Amino acid sequence: MLEPHMKEGQDIYSLAGGWEWHDIRARKWDSPLLGELRTRYPATEDWLDKAPSLLDRNYLSVRFEEGVEPVIAGALLYRVTSEDTDKRELKQFYFHVDRHVLITLNLDEGTRRTMLEADRISMLHQCQRPIDGMCVLARAILHYYHAGMDRFEVNLRAVEEDMRTRNRRTLMDQILTARYELLDWSNLFIPFQEFIAAAKEGYHDELEQSRPFHHLLYRVERMEKLLRHYEREIEALVSIDDAISGFRGNEIMKTLTIMTVIFTPATVVGAIWGMNFENLPVIHVGWGFASVMIFTLLCTAGTYLWMRAKGWTGDLLKVKSKNKNI
Repeated sequence: MLEPHMKEGQDIYSLAGGWEWHDIRARKWDSPLLGELRTRYPATEDWLDKAPSLLDRNYLSVRFEEGVEPVIAGALLYRVTSEDTDKRELKQFYFHVDRHVLITLNLDEGTRRTMLEADRISMLHQCQRPIDGMCVLARAILHYYHAGMDRFEVNLRAVEEDMRTRNRRTLMDQILTARYELLDWSNLFIPFQEFIAAAKEGYHDELEQSRPFHHLLYRVERMEKLLRHYEREIEALVSIDDAISGFRGNEIMKTLTIMTVIFTPATVVGAIWGMNFENLPVIHVGWGFASVMIFTLLCTAGTYLWMRAKGWTGDLLKVKSKNKNI
């Protein structure tokens, strides 16, 4: 089953370069439209036989008819992203490219409208081969990825600002969410890199003068740089969060150690005067309790001043502003 609710149809565009683009919409794999396609273009048979098993999968095949003519076919998963909202929708279409024809099966309506805009139609007419037209289509789909990366960057900047000003305990969850989102984009981007390699494999030096191919190549390189940059940013955020957590842990342990040492005299005095003996000093005089308390406070203060003189307390016991980084 392809798209059970899709209205079946086929649009055939004859381009100035002498090749055709068949834009097909089919609900079932046994659709008469696909049967006609097999008859008219026998080279599509292997692709159409394989296609039903490719649901929700990326697939790319490069083969050579009679050992000479390149045929690139497969299925492509991609994410349609709006520039104005966070709405994202996973789509899939199937494609076949040979020397004479570009065939797309069940391309989404938004991308179809984009391809029929005047500037895209003009670009298609400038294409000399179907592979050039496929490059124009792939570049149009990659525009969704750039829109998605723009939204991703806004969210990532919010995480960075949150780290700089508040450093909440839930920050790592936000960082990991961004990492998973970037991983998803990277996985969906891999087929475009693979298509570039497949086009070179099939057409070798023929693409050296192809503007559509180079336009796609440069857009892919831009995306690669963006993904690498965001990967480094996220790794830096993880490292910073780890460093902050480690610093906070050490600070807490140092503070607890200092507090334990400072109150050691009080602990010792309390342990001694809490024994069940009758002949402890000053327990039978009226000023005994007060003297023991004063002695305890003096020992505690003396211990603190001694540690401070040694420089062992530092600024650990000072209250910090909430706007500081750690």
